[in-house]
Amino acid sequence: MRNSVFTFIDLFAGIGGIRLGFEKAGCQCVWTNEINQYATETYKVNFGDRDFVLNDIKKVDIVEIPVFDILCGGFPCQPFSIAGVSKKNSLNMPHGFEDETQGTLFYEIIRILREKRPAAFFLENVKNLKRHDNGRTFAIIKGALEDIGYSFYYKVINAKLVVPQNRERIFMIGFKDKTIDFCFPEIPTINPKIKDILDKDVHEKYTLTDHLWNYLQKYAEKHRLAGNGFGFGLVDVNKYSRTLSARYYKDGSEILIPQKGKNPRRLTPRECARLQGFPDSFKIPVSDTQAYKQFGNSVVVPIVEILAKSLVRTLNDKPRRRVSYSTERQMSMSFT
Repeated sequence: MRNSVFTFIDLFAGIGGIRLGFEKAGCQCVWTNEINQYATETYKVNFGDRDFVLNDIKKVDIVEIPVFDILCGGFPCQPFSIAGVSKKNSLNMPHGFEDETQGTLFYEIIRILREKRPAAFFLENVKNLKRHDNGRTFAIIKGALEDIGYSFYYKVINAKLVVPQNRERIFMIGFKDKTIDFCFPEIPTINPKIKDILDKDVHEKYTLTDHLWNYLQKYAEKHRLAGNGFGFGLVDVNKYSRTLSARYYKDGSEILIPQKGKNPRRLTPRECARLQGFPDSFKIPVSDTQAYKQFGNSVVVPIVEILAKSLVRTLNDKPRRRVSYSTERQMSMSFT
């Protein structure tokens, strides 16, 4: 079936950055899960609360999740314990990849994929996931997905091509139909500048106090003399910034905007949203502290959109049988 609307579920949804990207690719979200109440507040204000589940994903019963085509999730990377295969062999215990992911939030992805068997998955994580524990964690993730019958493609992408931020993330895509050959698309080189996302009028509360600015300068000088690279990041507004982190609310020192005749300032929450590629129509109902955490933890929406469109094109190239979400709901209702 070609050019149809693909449905997806949004796991570890945060404030909906992945959802925005997939909706821009023409997909329909049919179920969402998030555990943080503040992120949920932002998500619901922007997307509504239909089919939203505020709960620990480990407590979700699979039957609660409707039929869908694509599983999406920026899952937290908890430590993976790797038990010795030889020891498990001697005890006649299972030692497959799936067994080694139990106890982690990633296992919930495996659980849902195994039971629901969607056509594809889309996962996002920090770049260092590939190197964690000398590559063993990434090998377990790849192996667990392949072990339940999915292909596995990945690529590290730097978002600075489309937003003015040096932000490298790893994206993982896979298909139930292993005959599908997927190639990550080229990311257009836009190379925007920090000045493109700045507000013209900014409240004085975002300007650093003399005390904080003096502290940051002394801290940076201390590490410079020690030969370290630690310290504040005063941005050249004609270039891109460092990576926005969830810790930005603490002092904003990793991305500071210079100001004529006064101390530098932090980004505003709206500027952080733009730095992540969120449209200005995206509502920010929470405090500055929560907003900084939420945008620092989010994805770069335009990157997700580009990858989602490529994933959709790939699925549309393969004829398939599917039960639509609306049909599945009608079938469920008819038996109640």
